[in-house]
Amino acid sequence: MSVGTITVAELLAREEIRETLMRYSRGVDRLDSELLRSCFHDESTDDHGHFKGSGHEFADFIIGSLAERAHHTSHTVANILIEIDDLDAGVAHAESYGIAYLRRTEGDVEWLDLFAGRYVDRFERRDGDWRIADRTVVHDWSLSLELDSASSFPLVIDGFVQGVRDRTDLAYRR
Repeated sequence: MSVGTITVAELLAREEIRETLMRYSRGVDRLDSELLRSCFHDESTDDHGHFKGSGHEFADFIIGSLAERAHHTSHTVANILIEIDDLDAGVAHAESYGIAYLRRTEGDVEWLDLFAGRYVDRFERRDGDWRIADRTVVHDWSLSLELDSASSFPLVIDGFVQGVRDRTDLAYRR
């Protein structure tokens, strides 16, 4: 990785890659398969541990899986390190820390699952678009907590716009 002068073209490429990573989180949390698919090239590969296949297959898999097993999710991407390998060839690598929060109910018990790991991605620019060509998810740690009235705190949520898991969410309105 070069720490020398960064060109405007490199800055633009980094921002486009960063935006792709943000679209990914929105797509997962809003159960938006179309948006999630837009983050991956058609013949991409994705290794999510329990799922291995193309990025487009992963989009369909995870949307169905999360809709079935979790009633709320929040995916956070941070500490994004992007290395432009060859700007002219359109090749870059990114390591992004990710934390996924999933709330689910089993019987009468509410659970909070946390997954902390990293997305290790190869990005390629094709037809002007930076998308994921190859992704491996690295697991760093995870935790499941049983939630009960003693583990909840009295947060006042009256007056907030409630998030929804589809394209009617406020984030899609302009």
